[in-house]
Amino acid sequence: MPTLLDFRRRIRSVKNTQQITRAMKFVAAARLRRAQEAALAARPFAKELARVLRSIMSRIEQPEHPLLAHRPEERILVAVMTGERGLAGAFNSNILRKAGEFFRLNKGKKISVIPVGKKGRDSLKRAGFHFTAEYVNVLAKVNFGTARDIASVVTEEYTKEAADAVYVVFSEFKTVMASELVLEKLLPVEALSEKEESASEKASSQIDYIYEQPKEQLLDRLLPRYIETQILRAMLESSAAEYAARMTAMESATKNAGDVIEALTLHMNKVRQAAITKEIIEIVSGASSTA
Repeated sequence: MPTLLDFRRRIRSVKNTQQITRAMKFVAAARLRRAQEAALAARPFAKELARVLRSIMSRIEQPEHPLLAHRPEERILVAVMTGERGLAGAFNSNILRKAGEFFRLNKGKKISVIPVGKKGRDSLKRAGFHFTAEYVNVLAKVNFGTARDIASVVTEEYTKEAADAVYVVFSEFKTVMASELVLEKLLPVEALSEKEESASEKASSQIDYIYEQPKEQLLDRLLPRYIETQILRAMLESSAAEYAARMTAMESATKNAGDVIEALTLHMNKVRQAAITKEIIEIVSGASSTA
């Protein structure tokens, strides 16, 4: 049976752990605010750029740009964005499960992966996937240079026909308590249906555009920027969702540690009370036998 000293050591150990989880919660909360602001600021431009490109695609009968070429999806490139560290609840496992479901649906096809984040890199490496490139320690402080590097790899792979389609898997930040797993197709750009465009424009007819430059020259600049923007947005969303998940997980861990401390203290007091009672009985018994 544990002694009082064992209980005190256990309580001290749990209290130390509680201090660590509380500190990690505060750090995640501080970083979440900046990450959340960056993610929300990137959404309007990224979504509008994607809508414009999809709208343009609905008006081009035979796209000639290499990034707009449609081919049978036999070789698929997937960018999987996970966290750099653990202690974030089910954040990383949910993203990897989402990616795993997509891989199973495309079983038999050649799949290449670009892991973004250490946890995803390690897990996918153990699973034996081929890496086109890998990026670790880039989501703690997201910058446009990294997004541009990833976009350059994606563009090169698609242009030289090493990939017939490009997808990105990430967690989109919704609230501190919830995020949404997203599987988004980057390339080829899908045409916007008339129903979608009518809903987005709040009109029954499509809106056409006047091009000041030749379409080819415009798309040469617009398509790479589209890929960079979508990847940057996915990185920002993933970073914010990771900090939110870590803050929630550490808050829950801190609360659970408090419950453990309370239970251990109660048990320790019972053991101490039992020991005191036993000693009193022994003293009374000894005095009675002497008398």
